[in-house]
Amino acid sequence: MESTGLARIPTRSRRQTMDWALVLASQGITAVIDEGAGGPGWGLVVAETDHPAAVEAIRLYLQENRRWRWRQPLPWRGIIFDWRICFWGVLLAAFFFLGQAPRPGFETAGCMNNAAVRAGEWWRIFTAMLLHANVGHLAANISLGLVLLGLTLGRFGTGLGLLAAYLAGAGGNVAGLLLYPATHLGVGASGMIMGGLGMLAAQSVSLLRNHSVSRKNMLRGILGGGLLFAFFGLSPDADVVAHLGGFVTGLLLGALLVNLPARWQNSKTDLAAAFVFIGLLVATSWLAFR
Repeated sequence: MESTGLARIPTRSRRQTMDWALVLASQGITAVIDEGAGGPGWGLVVAETDHPAAVEAIRLYLQENRRWRWRQPLPWRGIIFDWRICFWGVLLAAFFFLGQAPRPGFETAGCMNNAAVRAGEWWRIFTAMLLHANVGHLAANISLGLVLLGLTLGRFGTGLGLLAAYLAGAGGNVAGLLLYPATHLGVGASGMIMGGLGMLAAQSVSLLRNHSVSRKNMLRGILGGGLLFAFFGLSPDADVVAHLGGFVTGLLLGALLVNLPARWQNSKTDLAAAFVFIGLLVATSWLAFR
């Protein structure tokens, strides 16, 4: 029998077909979806020369995703929420309750103290995001942070999302360092949360790569993020400077991440960013609370 030059990869369902088609597309392998009407069911048709590479790509994908997925699509199309952000909430709660134990000076050792930072204690820019003034402050930041940062991690990746949001929160504290007097003190993760909101607003920058008329949609996305910032970040008792600094830093970092070269947008880069985040978290905490 004469060869057609094509090979068929059978699948079990429409969902699996779409998932595998995306996997092959990410590897530059062209695949045609075969609905199998009246035939053997769903499948993907690829060139015979691409068949070994396609099978290997699918095998690696299945191997990497055989455990329960933390990152799950929400009912709204195109939105992914990363449930691993719950560990961040547990971390904040742990630091809060550590500070409630008979540990005199625990909070003052890590809070944002402008005079101390200017004297060389730079780590306070980071450790202040782990501390909260009271239960209400903690609950407000965890409840809002789980939503916004969970979406941020779903969009940018767990490691990259956490590291960029953490740096954005540090950017908010740097803004306070520059604009507030030396007597200023501050704690809370709200700058990091506003950084995540800025990153979510910045993802619309990627629309510019698709079509020239998307500039209007990009501006709408950023404006929508700005309106949410005004709603959540400008309350009367809020540290507006830290919030605004975090939001603007998040916008810049988000715009940078959505334009990363394709060769850097992979699990290795995300894992490396996660290790940098953990290293920065551990190092600054040790310097403050040792």
